[in-house]
Amino acid sequence: MSISPAINPTPAAPVTVMRILGAVAFVHLLNDLIQAVLPAIYPMLKEQFGLTFTQVGLITLTFQCTASLLQPWIGLYTDRRPIPFLLPIGMCFTLLGVLMLAVVDTFPTLLMAAGLIGIGSSAFHPEASRVARMASGTRYGFAQSLFQVGGNAGSALGPLLAAAIVVGRGQGNIAWFALVAVLAISVLYGVSRWYKNHLLTFQRKTGAGHGPQLSRKQIVRALMVLAFLVFSKYLYMSSLTSYYTFYLIEKFSLSVASAQIYLFLFLAAVAAGTFLGGPIGDRIGRKRVIWISILGAAPFTLALPYANLFWSAALTVIIGFVISSAFSAIVVFAQELVPGNVGMIAGIFFGLMFGISGIGAAAMGKMADVYGIAFVYQICSYLPLLGMLTVLLPNIERRAAK
Repeated sequence: MSISPAINPTPAAPVTVMRILGAVAFVHLLNDLIQAVLPAIYPMLKEQFGLTFTQVGLITLTFQCTASLLQPWIGLYTDRRPIPFLLPIGMCFTLLGVLMLAVVDTFPTLLMAAGLIGIGSSAFHPEASRVARMASGTRYGFAQSLFQVGGNAGSALGPLLAAAIVVGRGQGNIAWFALVAVLAISVLYGVSRWYKNHLLTFQRKTGAGHGPQLSRKQIVRALMVLAFLVFSKYLYMSSLTSYYTFYLIEKFSLSVASAQIYLFLFLAAVAAGTFLGGPIGDRIGRKRVIWISILGAAPFTLALPYANLFWSAALTVIIGFVISSAFSAIVVFAQELVPGNVGMIAGIFFGLMFGISGIGAAAMGKMADVYGIAFVYQICSYLPLLGMLTVLLPNIERRAAK
């Protein structure tokens, strides 16, 4: 008796679950909004605590290390043993860090508060990136862009809300951002329930045998190239996020509030570029987007240290838009190289490179103390030239098309 093939029907095409994508993008906004408050209040903390630029860099280093160095390990562990409810649990660390930041009165406790916020971020990114891919259907670039643009929008809104709520009103007002963390916890609880119910189906669709036909050596080399590209992007953006307000205040004698507006323009451009980069990569290929994005920003970064106020604002908007469009393409490219390791890849590219750039940010703080903040931007202007490394990436999309 023959067995009818009807018992193994062809599975339906994966469907993009917009409500879940929207939820993780929204919480990414809330998470990164809280993170962006910290560098936005650096001028206030510098004056209140009598900090040097080196100490400001150490705050950034502490935050980025806890927000990043833990991520690959969390991602690697949860690739093997997923923990759906790690998402709201991690956000509880962020809540504790925000409340602590509102009351600390010494530099060591300030570092501790920054570290707790970073731990919450470390728990969020690998798992949330996995959820975004689970809910993407086959629109991986779009899903990654939507998820990432939520974070970029939060990074852009953070300085504005910090200027409105905290700057000039006192350190205690930071506690208002605890409400943001509570909202994030409640949304993530619902996301985690969906995650738990759909996890088994996702695990069956990923794993060995689903990646491109490349040798281990080719995959490792491609991942190293992508890591260098993300490093150049993160380090340059860290120089703007951490020190751009100081640069504008020193060079153009702006007030803190006015400098925050220019920082918002840059971060808003980053959000726009991130949103467009993923869908464009789905259409024309991710390697092309990486080429255009990182190397294409170089002429503008090289011109920035010599521009007046108007052109500084214009150039940073262009830089933010162009350089950010590569990130979603890079993450999806890496996930396609090693399917089944979504959390680890997210941890490396959201986290590890972010942390390494934090070390660079601390070094830039020391450099600013010795040589001046303008010198930092002259040095960093050459970082996008690392985009030439894109030539070393394999053409996995072409291979898949054959």
